[in-house]
Parts: sequence; C-alpha cells; structure tokens
Amino acid sequence: MSGHSKWSTIKHKKGKADAARGRAFSKLIREITTAARIGGGDPAGNPRLRTAVDSAKAINMPAENVERAIKKGTGELPGVTYEEVTYEGYAQGGVALMVRALTDNKNRSTAEIRHVFDKYGGSMGSAGCVAWQFKPQGLIVVSKDKSDEDSVLTAALEAGADDVQTEASAFSIVTPLDKLEAVKKQLKAANIEWESADLTQIAANTVPVSEADAPRVLKLIEMLEELEEVQQVYANFDIADDVLERVTAGA
Repeated sequence: MSGHSKWSTIKHKKGKADAARGRAFSKLIREITTAARIGGGDPAGNPRLRTAVDSAKAINMPAENVERAIKKGTGELPGVTYEEVTYEGYAQGGVALMVRALTDNKNRSTAEIRHVFDKYGGSMGSAGCVAWQFKPQGLIVVSKDKSDEDSVLTAALEAGADDVQTEASAFSIVTPLDKLEAVKKQLKAANIEWESADLTQIAANTVPVSEADAPRVLKLIEMLEELEEVQQVYANFDIADDVLERVTAGA
C-alpha cells in the first residue's frame, strides 16, 4: 500500500516538471488509444478510458490530443497498435515490482526493462513470480492541504471505498475497481480535490525497506518509470516517512 501512495505523493513534489509532463502526455496518449481500442471510444461506457481521460484533463492535456488518441484507438484515424505486457521482478531488499508496459515492440521493451533492472540493483523474474501478491484496485490520493480527515473518510466510505489510510502528507483511498468512479464523484460533490486517481495494483503485504536500501529501491522505480513504454510500476515497499523525507530531499 505505502509503496503506491507515498511514491505518488513524492512524485508530485519532485522537480523536472517539464520533462515529467512530457512523459506523462506520451504515456497517457498510449493508454487512451489502447483503452479506446479495447473498450470503445465513449468514456461513459468505458471505465478505463474515462480514468485515462480524467488523468489527461488533470495535467491539462489539450482536448484535441485526447480526441485524436481516442480516434486512433477506434480506427477513425491511423495509428500504432500497442501490446499490453506486464513484467515482474524484485528491487533491493526483496521488494516486489510489477511493471505494466504498452509497447509496439515487445522484444525491444523486454531488453530495455531488463537492462534497467540489472543496472539499478534489481532482478527481473518470470511471469507470475510476484503477481500473486497484488490485487487490482482503485487508488485515489488526496493531499492533506486539500481537505481534512473526517471529510475524506465520510465521502469515501459512503461511496463504497474499501479503506482510507493517512500518510504523512496525504490520504490514500483504496476502492474496488467498480467503485472508483463513484468515490471520485462523491469527493467532487464534497469539493475535495485529489492529486491522482488511478486503476492500480495493491499488494496485500508490504516489505519494510531500510534507509540504506531505500535510495536504490526508489532509483530503480524512477528509472523504470522514465522508459517511454512503461505505464505504471507497482511496488510493495514500505519506507518510514522520516526516511523517505531524508532520502528524497533535494531530489
């Protein structure tokens, strides 16, 4: 759990904003195109597409970019067909990682992802080696400066959330996949803004990470996320808040 919410919060504070925004555009265009190809071009009837479109709006992606990506997915415009591939492996300290990629060249992506695992102290494993630890769920992160705990708890749980966890600087709302949109709607009705709202994979148990191992774990995840084909990296690490602050200070 902590591996998702804490890392999500840290990423919002990190620098390199322009480069990160450019990568986010590219990744979301792939996701929108793929979601439209699989489930159709109407966000109202395609939850995966709706989530991707909402994420695009949250980072101010131009509407014409979104529409073009949808049309490429539905075949109204020519475009690349991306294959969805999941890679599994481990970071320092036995932290389990799942890497979801959308690629037009699986062999190239496999080689690039394996290289990053090897270079930054991880090891890529075989299919199924860590997937059993993760469950598909929705995750909404609300910064503490956007609302108070009681308001978030009330809105989230009334709409069907499974859990609300309090981190150092944010509230993490875990939902069943089919309740993500309902929880977002309830938060919006309560005038509560969120930092991110995603379909994700959450581990049932976390692995404590020492201050010595934390920089290597986070660096591996960051470098995997910088690959163009990688959409998300899911992890089961738990790094203490004070350690996380020290490790990421000045990053």
